[in-house]
Amino acid sequence: MPVVIPEDIPAFSLLKEKAFIMGELRAKTQDIRVLEILIINLMPTKIETENQLLSLLANSPLQVNITLLSTQSYVGKNTPKSHLDRFYVSFESIKGKKFDGAIVTGAPIEHLAFEEVQYWQELVVIMEYLKQNCTSTMYLCWGAMAGLYHFHNIQKIPLQEKLFGVFEHSLINEDLLLNGLDDIIKIPHSRHSTMNPLQIKENSHLKILLEGELSGISAIKDSKDFFILGHPEYSKDTLEIEYKRDLQKGLTINPPKNYFNPKGEPMFSWRSSASVLFLNWLNFSVYQDTPFVLNDNKMP
Repeated sequence: MPVVIPEDIPAFSLLKEKAFIMGELRAKTQDIRVLEILIINLMPTKIETENQLLSLLANSPLQVNITLLSTQSYVGKNTPKSHLDRFYVSFESIKGKKFDGAIVTGAPIEHLAFEEVQYWQELVVIMEYLKQNCTSTMYLCWGAMAGLYHFHNIQKIPLQEKLFGVFEHSLINEDLLLNGLDDIIKIPHSRHSTMNPLQIKENSHLKILLEGELSGISAIKDSKDFFILGHPEYSKDTLEIEYKRDLQKGLTINPPKNYFNPKGEPMFSWRSSASVLFLNWLNFSVYQDTPFVLNDNKMP
């Protein structure tokens, strides 16, 4: 929550880019209500992804209502139909609503060109809807690639080998989304592609937030949305599960880097950074910018 101080105190101008502060006038006129967050879950293991995202959102002192959405043009077979019918909605049922925030997850379809993805056209419609009817959207891994490609024409580049493990990142530009993070931030990655770094750097609408020596540019923002090319939401054992799954399939795969301790046990070294990133997005990009009357025609 913000610290309320007079706008004419020296600390106000000094801290406004480094900490969340609020002027006295805004604090006196600010209203508070429940936030409406839409999760577009593209992962095949939907229940596991729900648990990961909800555990991070639940750390906030803010009250949040969750709506889960799945694509209709493609329905995976890894989640029971009874679960989808009970807890998920279609885009048609919510396209007349507005949301404070949204999260678009990753998906294991990097080997396909975006236009070859079975639900690509449906996702484009959803992303355009979010741009107009949602205060801020967080895009994760392949979801981030899809958003950067659709909105900013950033091209996907295949990697020579899978980026798999937990990698260190440095803060590139100051931003409230990074407030409270250490100088080195660990984020899990599990991907075969990256996004063209030259195109990102040359795009005046994009601000690079995090970059790693091995993982490259990994967190970017534009005027309202947040793109993370890794998986900060992953649970402690997710990389281990993926590794064993690929071994059972007979795939050539190296163990995830910087993940197992000498005893071969997973180390949970990114949870605190993930919590900070999610809470900062929920607070600074959603809660502080969203209109009090959500269905008001004026969205940021």
